[in-house]
Amino acid sequence: MYEPIRTKSVVHRVGGHHSDRQAGYPQSSRAEALDIQLAGHLAALLTVTDELGLDGAAARIAAQVTRLRGSEPARAPHADITGAAGLAALHQRAHDLAGRALVVAASRADTTVAILAAERMDAHAAALAPQHLAGSL
Repeated sequence: MYEPIRTKSVVHRVGGHHSDRQAGYPQSSRAEALDIQLAGHLAALLTVTDELGLDGAAARIAAQVTRLRGSEPARAPHADITGAAGLAALHQRAHDLAGRALVVAASRADTTVAILAAERMDAHAAALAPQHLAGSL
């Protein structure tokens, strides 16, 4: 019914090896991949937290990014936000990023970061609450 393949595969590996590990490609474990992902989410949360001017929270987040990456994270300047809509958008963004960090922290069993992320979610949800209540009147 099917005709057999008569030519060799066109897929070739560097050095002729079938294993990427043997070919010299960089490999990372699942734990390392989760560390990198968590550090990225926390660094993004740190940027938004800096823009909001929440120095205490930013210092706690920066300490965790430093622990995960081994170096100090880049810091963003405080943003001059005048409108309530801009402030609400930043709080919503921070809430979303904290949620992502919480999911990754839970999957890698990092209790310290999970607690920090949950606290940040609560804080940003509380900052958004008056906005949602006012809009429903």
